Amino acid sequence: MHHVAPQSLEKTAHSLVQGESTAVEEVQRALDRIAETDSGIRAWVELDGDGALAAAERLDRLPAAERGPLHGVPVGVKDIIDVAGLPTRCGSQLRDGTPAAADAAIVARLRGLGAVVLGKTVTTEFAYFNPGPTANPHDTGRTPGGSSSGSAAAVAAGMVPLALGTQTAASVSRPAAYCGVTGFVTARGTHPEDGVTGLSPSLDSLGFLAASVGDMDFLRRVLDGAGAAGPFPAACPASAPAPATVLSWAPGGSFGIEPAMLAALERAEEELAALGHPVQRLDFDERGAGLAEAHAVIMAYDAVRLRSAEAARPEALSPQLAALFEAGRTTSDAAYAAAHGFVAGQLGWIRGQLAYGTVLLAPAAQGPAPEGLAATGAPIMSRPWQALGLPVLVVPGLTDPDTGMPLGVQLASLPGSEDALFAAAAGLQQRLAGSLRDTAAVEPAVR
Repeated sequence: MHHVAPQSLEKTAHSLVQGESTAVEEVQRALDRIAETDSGIRAWVELDGDGALAAAERLDRLPAAERGPLHGVPVGVKDIIDVAGLPTRCGSQLRDGTPAAADAAIVARLRGLGAVVLGKTVTTEFAYFNPGPTANPHDTGRTPGGSSSGSAAAVAAGMVPLALGTQTAASVSRPAAYCGVTGFVTARGTHPEDGVTGLSPSLDSLGFLAASVGDMDFLRRVLDGAGAAGPFPAACPASAPAPATVLSWAPGGSFGIEPAMLAALERAEEELAALGHPVQRLDFDERGAGLAEAHAVIMAYDAVRLRSAEAARPEALSPQLAALFEAGRTTSDAAYAAAHGFVAGQLGWIRGQLAYGTVLLAPAAQGPAPEGLAATGAPIMSRPWQALGLPVLVVPGLTDPDTGMPLGVQLASLPGSEDALFAAAAGLQQRLAGSLRDTAAVEPAVR
């Protein structure tokens, strides 16, 4: 069975708006794809096929002039984000099947642009480390990463061209890297988070998963500039007139980066240099380790307070989440303030490094997706950027020569420098593997 066949968001949206396909056809195609592949991948916790088809029928009755830029595009929603009429279970036995009364703000925004919600995708327990049943579409004996496990797998398998995720540590970046798709973690505060079950107000961010950087740039332009109807926004050029400087971080031994990932980073450096980007190595190990430690302190302190009702039910929690809450209980106010103070100091430093559109390059994970489904991999390569609140793009197109599994690198920038970020990422992806919009299906190693 061919499981890995990502579908282009931009091509799908253009086909729908131009009348080459209908919303009903696209939703039915997505449901058929799920029926064909999801028994081995298990990306979905709740499907609303009837509701999605009914919404698609309503959209198809709209006059062409009233159709939004995401008209009829099927979307998956991570199951910590509210969808009206569907339960938000958060991967936990503490949540029952009570339907959400209203859409989360980001879901309402996507619906207003014409998207059709297909259902809820699997998340780890309260978006922390205890995994759900989802497998990696490239090799179903390996993790898809977490916590946006189902969203990444659903996009990689071609079930939907767009899925919503969230990131508190590495919940979009790592699944994107493991599943060979593009992940975009928005700068904290870019979009309202009403209707999202969070874990840390200091760290939580919304994110998206799609097949390619070009698809993600299309989504960004739609969300930033398009109204509910009207023409598509203009595309951002694949490379900036003056290519941005790239600061590359090759983490040392304490970060556990595998040789194949370091080789992939060097390949990315070479391709960016070939595009005209000045590439410089960044000495960041000490700062990165400090930020990862501060991130862990902030996350634990916030989590036990924000999720106090759940923390009061230790018998219903996984050992991983119970340990997080316990760490938060024993974290002093002074330690929490010190962690925030350290992050603030490093934010001042990174602003100086990334001024004038400079972008940062680093591995998105330690290596390819680990074997087994009992864990989701280490989040250390995303903790520093999440602590700093930077926008991050994961660029697919690299492969581990020993396993054939995807390897992803990540680019980060200052908030407000996303144009430079996307330009560098688009050029890199084109150099690495060409556009992923027409990616051919490959046979997974199903176990």
